[in-house]
Amino acid sequence: MDLQKRKEALFFLGDYLRQKDERLYAHLHRTHYKNRWFTIENQYSAIDAICDEFLNPEKLNNWISNYQIKHWEHPKKIGLIPAANIPLVWFHDVFCIFISGHDPVVKLSDRDEYLLPFLVKKMNEEFPGVEQYFSFPENIAVKELDAIIATGSNNSSRYFDYYFRKMKNIIRSNRNSVGILDGSETQEELKELGDDICNYFGLGCRSVSKLYVPKNYDFVPLLEILHERKDLVLHEKYKNNYDYQTTILILNKTPYWNNGSSVIVKNNALASPISVIHFEEYEKKDELEKILLKEKNNIQCIVSKSPLDRIDSVPLGKAQCPGLSDYADGIDTMEFLQDF
Repeated sequence: MDLQKRKEALFFLGDYLRQKDERLYAHLHRTHYKNRWFTIENQYSAIDAICDEFLNPEKLNNWISNYQIKHWEHPKKIGLIPAANIPLVWFHDVFCIFISGHDPVVKLSDRDEYLLPFLVKKMNEEFPGVEQYFSFPENIAVKELDAIIATGSNNSSRYFDYYFRKMKNIIRSNRNSVGILDGSETQEELKELGDDICNYFGLGCRSVSKLYVPKNYDFVPLLEILHERKDLVLHEKYKNNYDYQTTILILNKTPYWNNGSSVIVKNNALASPISVIHFEEYEKKDELEKILLKEKNNIQCIVSKSPLDRIDSVPLGKAQCPGLSDYADGIDTMEFLQDF
């Protein structure tokens, strides 16, 4: 299947996903039953973002024009071990492998095993033969692969580094996203930040888990905005985490701010528990940039009202809206897939 046919198959998939028919809903429901973090609403939210950013014909064609995609007489087998922290987190990697002319060999997580095979079958209904390019083995067999893309925790990434050390690879580990506030943010901008923090229960690597704020920052306006997302505590798993983290802070007599659904606590760590937002104070922006530069290998995305001088950032509210060129860990997946 040449590049044009693969593009047409993906455009067809985008049109199908936008319809949100009963067959799609059934698979989203199956996934939610297996993994309660993957609510129907969040799965649809991920689908909408994919349709807008990845399966938009104009954006896709503009993105492809940046690469000289080869026609492979013998496509490579590209193994994929994706994360399963948020819905459809695997889509960009699968998309890149398929559009580059290679064959995705995907080790599905048991927490997210239904939707991708269904979408491949759906494309196959309109474009017979698409299914032959995809495989979903129970275990990844190194000897059958030409390259691997694997994502996991810091511990599992060390295992991946060793296990796939002799193979062309991209190995990803934990990363977190941060927000920078200066106190001049409007209510609307804080609401956008609330999406960066709360969407997908804060489980994504692009979810803002830590804030950098000026000294004596007033958290009340942000807490009021985040209280609009109080429905989060209606989710049993989120509520359990919220109750546990609040109890620990009380027992340890740690100062914190609380609005009934989110907790803000001073902590230098980038990663924060579910329902908790860490913050750290800064005095000067240039000193803050030095801190962020030291942490660049641990940061996925930075959101800020004002652009930074030495570090890339995105506007408030845009952390969860990656485009085609927003590659995880800053590694260009398409260049990786063309370099054989």
